[in-house]
Amino acid sequence: MIEHWGTTAEGPVDRHVLTNSDGMRVAVLTYGGIVQSVEVPDRTGATANVVLGFDRLQGYVDNPGPYFGALIGRYGNRIARGRFTLDGTAHELPINNGPNSLHGGATGFDKRIWTATGTDDAVELRLVSPDGDQGYPGTLTATVRYTLNAGNALRIDYEATTDAPTVVNLTNHSYFNLGGEGTGDIYGHRVRLHAARFTPVGADLIPTGELRPVAGTPMDFREPFAVGERIRTGDEQLSHAGGYDHNWVLDRTDDGLTTAAEVTDPVSGRTLTVSTTEPGLQFYSGNFLDGTMIGTSGRLYRQGDGLALETQHFPDSPNQPAFPSTVLRPGETYRSSTVWQFGTSSS
Repeated sequence: MIEHWGTTAEGPVDRHVLTNSDGMRVAVLTYGGIVQSVEVPDRTGATANVVLGFDRLQGYVDNPGPYFGALIGRYGNRIARGRFTLDGTAHELPINNGPNSLHGGATGFDKRIWTATGTDDAVELRLVSPDGDQGYPGTLTATVRYTLNAGNALRIDYEATTDAPTVVNLTNHSYFNLGGEGTGDIYGHRVRLHAARFTPVGADLIPTGELRPVAGTPMDFREPFAVGERIRTGDEQLSHAGGYDHNWVLDRTDDGLTTAAEVTDPVSGRTLTVSTTEPGLQFYSGNFLDGTMIGTSGRLYRQGDGLALETQHFPDSPNQPAFPSTVLRPGETYRSSTVWQFGTSSS
């Protein structure tokens, strides 16, 4: 189902509603490629929306900072001081997060209107980012396809090509609350991350370049822990970010889809398994939600009311030669896939 959902200065915005035979519904906006709602059942069969967002387009226009549900590009996460050098040429990006450039700059892909074609269970979005857009070189053509499968899995497939060397790191910035959007915090959600290392950050939230073992730290989610169990321990890394806002180095044996994270809400019984082809995962515990935004349910969003699991290449990779490369060249195709598998647990 496609419905008109409002208009911005750039033009009209549509909402595509995807459905499957298991009662799951996903709504995607052409504005920012935003996942506006994800309705899934709990252990009793009761359905609720489990992603944070707004019930009107103007909410997203007026509150871009949280990036609720948005497609992020050209570069997800932070680039130090908004600078990088590629093939000997220096590039300057907008500074929009302290001293750094975040999520593609001041006018990233999250604020653009994408062209879309859709069916009952899928929508494909396309965006052309011109050479020099937000300081990035090359004309980048990006395509993102959301597909809702039977069995309550939402698959996201990303592709991009360029006509000149550039860097690219696309992701989706949905915030999950498996108890239901607006029901309170996620500190009781139990999270498992398939990662033995993470990339520690400095006070500016830029990676130091180290790949540090998680063993013996509050960053160790190799076994399930409640989000809030260790978040106030006084650990220096948690202090820098006000909670969890770090990149984990996923345990991988090949380039295929690999399980990255598993989340369970013990109260509702809803579960989420995230699989990806990406090398990293940014786990963010909603530290900067401050009670100033009213969400889809009409309730205020406060700190910790949702968590993000952004599949990605590592932050600041263009300035970190030891990190996996994010360079894309003419003739190459950037491809990445992520699957959100929803389910329930009986206990």
